[in-house]
Amino acid sequence: MLSVRDVSMIYQKGKKEALKNINLEIAEGEFTALLGQNGAGKSTLINILAGNVKKTQGSVSIGGYDLDKKELETKKIIGIVPQDTGYDFVFTVDEALKKQSGYFGIKNNKAYIDEVLEALYLTEKRSARIRDLSGGMRRRFLIAKALVHKPKILILDEPTAGVDIEMRHTLYDFLVKLHQSGTTIILTTHYIEEAEKLCKRIVIIDGGKIIADEPKEELMDAFSRESIIEVHFDQALNLADFDFLSDYHPHIEDKTRLQLKASKKDLSKVFRQLSEKNLEFTNLVVERPKLEDIYLNIIKH
Repeated sequence: MLSVRDVSMIYQKGKKEALKNINLEIAEGEFTALLGQNGAGKSTLINILAGNVKKTQGSVSIGGYDLDKKELETKKIIGIVPQDTGYDFVFTVDEALKKQSGYFGIKNNKAYIDEVLEALYLTEKRSARIRDLSGGMRRRFLIAKALVHKPKILILDEPTAGVDIEMRHTLYDFLVKLHQSGTTIILTTHYIEEAEKLCKRIVIIDGGKIIADEPKEELMDAFSRESIIEVHFDQALNLADFDFLSDYHPHIEDKTRLQLKASKKDLSKVFRQLSEKNLEFTNLVVERPKLEDIYLNIIKH
């Protein structure tokens, strides 16, 4: 569906190499997170796919079309939700979406626009000018704008930045349904828990290079060598009472919570030793490292 081969990008001003021989293959129906720090090259890559920036070298194929030779065809296949919300301010939501439909030669698109507005909870704002929308509503409008031509690939660049928690989860539900309908989605975000919740594949870019590209579960299993076990008690604890668990780095938090670290294969041993001591605890929680911890670990190294 999307193929990026040996793509590099050097900005002539300052001779900055923003991308360094990027190779990326996205299959139809994937939900992929593109993660990286500010300046890592994410936005440059997205702008190349959108046709807004011309790469220095390499090739890009979108839906089987070469971007250099068939750019207009690729634009029909791809929808981009940019970070910048400063577009179409003088138009109403309805006017802007009809105008966007016209760019793709789509007439009588009202029924589909109605469907998208309803899915994004924007129906009541269709007659409002975009300049009068809140930040969260502008984000939703940009998603609607990217979808008016029914693209097979949707790329979202920080779609929930500045959006409140309730609306963020509304967008999550919408994206899950969109993915289930067959849309290929690429998501860039600084909210790593967002990528962990939604995406099946994680691509990490740093310094213009892809430094990790794995299915999410495989990536997390590879780096989840130790789980955190937290045992809750209703009384103050004495660390000396837990010498029998010394192999698992016992540590007391807030006087009543015992924390241990153990590999997955040792979890049963820890539980057995706790049981043999007949300890009366009120709760037990096992938590593997989160994607955010793994991401920071990869970037650090």
